[in-house]
Amino acid sequence: MRHLMIYSSFLWYIFFALSAFRIHVQANDNWLNAHATFYGANLSPTSLGGACGYDDTFHAGFGVNTAAVSTMLFRGGEVCGACYQVMCDYRLDPKWCLRRSTVTVTATNFCPPNNHGGWCDPPHHHFDMSMPAFFRIARQGNEGIVPVLYKRVGCKRRGGVRFTLKGQSNFNMVMITNVGGSGEVKGVWIRGTRSGAWLPMHRNWGANWQSNADFRNQRLSFKITLVDGKTLIFLNVVPSSWRFGQTFASRNQFF
Repeated sequence: MRHLMIYSSFLWYIFFALSAFRIHVQANDNWLNAHATFYGANLSPTSLGGACGYDDTFHAGFGVNTAAVSTMLFRGGEVCGACYQVMCDYRLDPKWCLRRSTVTVTATNFCPPNNHGGWCDPPHHHFDMSMPAFFRIARQGNEGIVPVLYKRVGCKRRGGVRFTLKGQSNFNMVMITNVGGSGEVKGVWIRGTRSGAWLPMHRNWGANWQSNADFRNQRLSFKITLVDGKTLIFLNVVPSSWRFGQTFASRNQFF
């Protein structure tokens, strides 16, 4: 009987060990290989909004942990606002990588290719990170490039989605920021109090969406769909007294 109990316990141990191994392998399968550098050493990290159109990453709700991403990740601006967890690959570069350190960055800019085999040229996956973010995973003193592992993660934002109104008369451009959940906006619709129907907006560049309708002196509502299919409606988030250049924060957020 005692031998049977020992054998049974051994089988349970093997089962749990194999289960843990399988979970570990599955977790590792989520990580992809890339490289990372840092930029903006002489700039304020909040000014690195670049190709996504963010005037100030703090104002946009992203803080200083941001990155410009290569062509393979940027996808014409569709990735603006998306979040990535990044860690330095200590196994490949133990000299400069901090072991087990990770940082979550928001894609706020584009790392342009030079078409001469540079790190931001296709097919490379590359993160040109803000200096504060880079030194969360790499040792200071290394001004070169480090190997990293990365994966997409959900974005956790404080407060609601924000809408900044730009443009003039019948050209309305809206910058959408502080988006949680996947962070990656797929479609936007706008409705004024006098327009009735939802009108589709089109991506102008980065996080900026445009409409050619005249919505002046109307309360504005928005409908946003993310790449994962989640949709939220922001009713009357902008008052009729709005002016170009103003930002309005909603109470709704993606999770």
